[in-house]
Amino acid sequence: MNTNSSSRLYPSIQMRRNRGLSGLYLVVAAFLILYAMLFPGILSIGGFSKFTQNWFPLALVTMAQALLMLNGGITLAIGPLVSLGAVIAATTMEGALGVSGGILAVAAAGLAVGAATGAIVTYLRLPAIIVTLAGSFIISGVALILLPRPGGIVPDWLSTVLAGHTPVAFLMLLAILALWKLFLATPLGLGIYAAGDNPVGAFRSGVPVERVKVTAFALSGLLAALTGLFVAAQTGSGDPVIGTPFTLNSIAAAVLGGVGFLGGKGTMRGAICGSLLLSVMINVMFFLGFPPVAQYVAQGLIIVGAVAVPELLCAWRARR
Repeated sequence: MNTNSSSRLYPSIQMRRNRGLSGLYLVVAAFLILYAMLFPGILSIGGFSKFTQNWFPLALVTMAQALLMLNGGITLAIGPLVSLGAVIAATTMEGALGVSGGILAVAAAGLAVGAATGAIVTYLRLPAIIVTLAGSFIISGVALILLPRPGGIVPDWLSTVLAGHTPVAFLMLLAILALWKLFLATPLGLGIYAAGDNPVGAFRSGVPVERVKVTAFALSGLLAALTGLFVAAQTGSGDPVIGTPFTLNSIAAAVLGGVGFLGGKGTMRGAICGSLLLSVMINVMFFLGFPPVAQYVAQGLIIVGAVAVPELLCAWRARR
């Protein structure tokens, strides 16, 4: 791949994708201030740790979803992959593989499933939404075969380290974001942005579009499976259906963060802010006494607004 060619594509793509992030930051800040007023305990180390532990899984799956949306794809298999990661972690860590072997097994499963899905989508030219929908049923079935009901065990010390009273989850998120920035400095990282914005132009500039797409799916699968590992550490066991809500929540958070469905729009930091906004929004509605049904309605209206308002603004500017 010609790095100089993809580097020329990057600045213009980034400029377009960063539009509107300042407004998102202001909304997130407003919700955080409101949340701190409703729950002052978040300002303590313990409160901050618990908040970030609840936010961390959503942030990871949002990154997994945004990886594909930035590249012009989407996945409906995020939730089942989270469940599969949790099941593998809970069924391997107390056995011969141990904790390190269990972590490697989770990571390998996520990478393998993601890469296989990406290869099918890329080389067979099938729609990602269809392939990942079918894959979600297969992955869910495998998780249920491995662990038909909640069970297994994650060592107590690992649960304490990952989900104790220290902000380890927040530090891990910072580390993952740092790795993402380093990845963007590589030809493949640049290719994810370039290929998502203009696949034909990226291909003509020397970007290996097909390899980039498979890599994006593989990394997405890795993040989703590792989310399952963290959730298993939180609960101390595995659950073959625990990841179900994450599929739609990952899409919602990415959309809130300004990531477009067709590629070429959005940033990873916007997606992370979207996940933070969704997480804080749910907590604020809880403290304000919203019943669960009203919370779902409010979330839906806010998400529709987040998608519709920018489009309406663009249409208004075009008519001026």
